[in-house]
Amino acid sequence: MLNLKNPQLYNNRELSWLQFNTRVLKQAQDESLPLLERLKFLAIYGTNLDEFYMIRIAGLKKLFQAGIIVSGADRLTPLEQLREIRKYLHQEQQVVEHCMNNILEELKKEGIFVKSYKDVTQAQKHKLDKFFNEEIYPVIIPIAVDSTHPFPHLNNLSFGIIVKLNDMEDEAIERYGIVRVPRVLDRFIEIESGLFVLIESVVAQHIEDLFPGYTLDKFASFRVTRNADIEIEEEEADDFMEILEEGLKLRRKGAMVRLEAGAKADEEIIDFFNRHTNVYKDDIYRFHTFLNLSSLWQIVGSKDFAHLLAPSFKPKMLPPFQNGENIFNILDKQDALMYHPYASFEPVVKLIQDAAKDKDVVSIKMTLYRSGQNSPIVKALMEASESGKQVTVMVELKARFDEENNLIWARALETAGAHVIYGIKGFKVHAKAALVTRRKDGKLKQYAHIGTGNYNPSTAKIYTDMSYMTSNVDVTNDLTKFFHFLTGFSKKGKLDELYMSPAQIKPKILSLIQNEARKGKNGQIIAKVNSLVDDDVIRALYKASQAGVKIDLIVRGICCLKPGLEGVSENIRVISILGKYLEHPRVFYFKNDQTGIYISSADWMPRNLMRRIELLTAIKDEDSKTKILQILKLQIADNTLAHELQSDGTYKKVKRQEGDSVINNHRMLEEHVNKVMKTMQKDSVSSAELLANRLFLES
Repeated sequence: MLNLKNPQLYNNRELSWLQFNTRVLKQAQDESLPLLERLKFLAIYGTNLDEFYMIRIAGLKKLFQAGIIVSGADRLTPLEQLREIRKYLHQEQQVVEHCMNNILEELKKEGIFVKSYKDVTQAQKHKLDKFFNEEIYPVIIPIAVDSTHPFPHLNNLSFGIIVKLNDMEDEAIERYGIVRVPRVLDRFIEIESGLFVLIESVVAQHIEDLFPGYTLDKFASFRVTRNADIEIEEEEADDFMEILEEGLKLRRKGAMVRLEAGAKADEEIIDFFNRHTNVYKDDIYRFHTFLNLSSLWQIVGSKDFAHLLAPSFKPKMLPPFQNGENIFNILDKQDALMYHPYASFEPVVKLIQDAAKDKDVVSIKMTLYRSGQNSPIVKALMEASESGKQVTVMVELKARFDEENNLIWARALETAGAHVIYGIKGFKVHAKAALVTRRKDGKLKQYAHIGTGNYNPSTAKIYTDMSYMTSNVDVTNDLTKFFHFLTGFSKKGKLDELYMSPAQIKPKILSLIQNEARKGKNGQIIAKVNSLVDDDVIRALYKASQAGVKIDLIVRGICCLKPGLEGVSENIRVISILGKYLEHPRVFYFKNDQTGIYISSADWMPRNLMRRIELLTAIKDEDSKTKILQILKLQIADNTLAHELQSDGTYKKVKRQEGDSVINNHRMLEEHVNKVMKTMQKDSVSSAELLANRLFLES
């Protein structure tokens, strides 16, 4: 009998993530996409890599330094992983730079240029000189480094230039310094429409204004990355908000884990910098292009060149919300499932806004993980609380990189009179749920929203996610229990209709997989997640495959399962979809289960299944089930945006066979929704509803 714990049956988590980011990079290399769309994917690639170094590399370094040999099912040690990651990234850097140069060359034909100070005309130099004196000089930070001027602390993602200077009166006297470029300054100076000048080249040109009496010998741009993982001893925290604020300050001072150096960084410049920072040599990346890929968003967002992006799509108000009918009346009659961003997120916002204004609503309860800035939902909650309604909000302060924003909202909600919970000790609350209690005909009735994504209207336009709204008593009663669990004490922590981690979701998923395995070749599983890491779930899928179950997995990012292994996973196919929208839902289909369809906030990772408060929801409404299954089948058939995972851990773009129709699920979903809207304008409402419920069937 095969040993399903054999390390060779598993992909390494970190290396699998690198493969995901490589797929993002491939989008930037895709010449069929508009130029700024390609540049956007380069910016996403860079932003992803920043976070990977801040969290994952930093964590592996700490494990190695502590002498801890902890590994996943693949059994690679922290040191082995670090070596493989560095090798991978140094090789890929050449691809990144070639891709960027290619895009920038093509952008010149469209009137977009990225230049240095020395490459612009004399008239443009005068503009840059004026800009330096008026906008840069007052806020720039020149720092001498010598025996009386200690090397400065550089915050996480600090950017600037390292300079070597000569004394004007005695050239034999050499000095070193650093010029920090504050984040309040844009990475590029756009002096004319489409002409972006590198800010470091302008600063270097005026170095004698910053260090009077010295001339510039050489300079190089730099960017540093620090460990940004916040460690909080919750057991010792009397005031969680206070200790989190302290953690946010310490994030800026974490250990330095990466140095990026510009094209002009020679050994002398690097040696000077590293004498003071001690970055490991293989964590130093020298670029021949400019630094900070994430700054490319500035160019991507240029309004004068919006035509070089993919055509925008405006989310639509689909049935049953198209006529502006009272949202509670709608949910009294039927359940509703929305697939964002094709279906507008507005009904979710409206649920909370209407509840805040409705005199019959007595309470609103919500979880908030990443609500974004200027959140209309949070403002509605504050309005509801100020008007005397009972408002309970679970604001997860430990949502990584949103901690500061969530602290602000938590305080604002408390000031408005809401009851705010900051989290559950030892767990992150990642579930997405809202519950409105309203008086109707003299009795209390409840209305629920359960989602796979955050309550953030901005990201709901670019992330695909599912929203389920219902007044089903079994669901709303369970959500009442759920919120009681969050606000009070509970040793049981189990629900009846819904499933909650850490106690219920993993056993339920394993049970559903095992049930399909018992059906053998008549079994079928389709699962869509962001990441698949959990060993027990992977082994259950392997066993189901061995039993003959047909398994299709749509895994956007990390996948530690290896498909196509003889005698182990021959019946498993894994694809990753990358395109115009970021795939974010967690959705599951089990052919032989009585319910069959489930949505969840939880990925199949140990942290989600065992260390977070998550929800798994069975979808019992037949129209909603049909719609979800059609979406899953459409994505499985995608032959434009899909990449298929190979048994060696690499991915290959799915290729269309001769005669096959082009299936780009993002485009087809947009076209279908537009068709529904046209039907609503021309035909009866019932025709539009029928078309919406038959989602994509004709595709």
